[in-house]
Amino acid sequence: MTGVQTCALPILMGIFDIFKSKAKRKEAEKYRIGMEKTRKGVFSRLKKILGSYNEITEELFDELEEVFVMADIGVDTVVEFIDELKNDPRVRGLTSAAELQPIIVDKMFDIYLKGEIVNSNLNFNPNGLSVFLFVGVNGTGKTTTIAKIAHKLKSEGKKVLLAAGDTFRAGAIDQLKIWGERVGCEVVTKPEGSDPSSVIFDAIKKAKADNYDCVLCDTAGRLQTKVNLMNELAKIKRVISREVPDAPHDTLLVIDATTGQNGLSQAKAFIEATDVTGIVLTKLDGTAKGGIVLAIRHIYNIPIKFVGLGEKLTDLEYFDIEKYIYGLFAEMIDDEE
Repeated sequence: MTGVQTCALPILMGIFDIFKSKAKRKEAEKYRIGMEKTRKGVFSRLKKILGSYNEITEELFDELEEVFVMADIGVDTVVEFIDELKNDPRVRGLTSAAELQPIIVDKMFDIYLKGEIVNSNLNFNPNGLSVFLFVGVNGTGKTTTIAKIAHKLKSEGKKVLLAAGDTFRAGAIDQLKIWGERVGCEVVTKPEGSDPSSVIFDAIKKAKADNYDCVLCDTAGRLQTKVNLMNELAKIKRVISREVPDAPHDTLLVIDATTGQNGLSQAKAFIEATDVTGIVLTKLDGTAKGGIVLAIRHIYNIPIKFVGLGEKLTDLEYFDIEKYIYGLFAEMIDDEE
């Protein structure tokens, strides 16, 4: 089974109502556990703030703004969020700050979805081989992410081949080979320093000959000049699309959630250099500032496809906005039951 289709916010049924169901809470358990640092860090202040005001005031909105900026949601995103919160017709009739809770939670949906249907699925080729390209700076967990996605796709019945296209970083090829052995996937390699396009060409050729379903392609994560990066990725994409029309079917940018706003700055170069179709956010369990999901979507208008909620192979999850919001506000939502 592929990723969750994230649909438009159920306006008549807010998140507080959705997670009254024990079955729904059980489905989101990995998010609740994996996002504990964020929830008990910055977001724990939210409940205290709302409980300390008897009425809705400008000072209250100022404090909320500070909390959300500290959560790495991003200044521009937060300013827009607070303005929309102030102008929400539901706020005008409230008599206490605590009543803001469900409205704040619903507004988080609005930030992410922007009134659209957001597809969090991988874009598989319905007519044959699917090719997925992975980009991002070194240290984000890109190679590990490829292995985890390979493991996930294999568990869904797909035949998966890995292409060691990071021929620049010392040890990158060996690292992917080790992961390949661990998850039971063959890895196509060439010596360090080889043209990455030729590695990926060989992988696609093998995948077509041996009836693979998917090829996952690693790439170099060095921070080059934007022109060099753009040229290298453009060449790789030309080779891929020549062999498989309309491929790559997804270009996934891997970002380390623990790097916060620095991660967004690094990501900017890749987003400007190539057509990124989705984000993989690693190490979300390792940060107390998990609001970066909302910042990425707001700034770049690119969907999150996967989030890392732990170190195990099975801890990379398809992104689900409902479960993510529950991960941020679990205790607050559970208290409402």
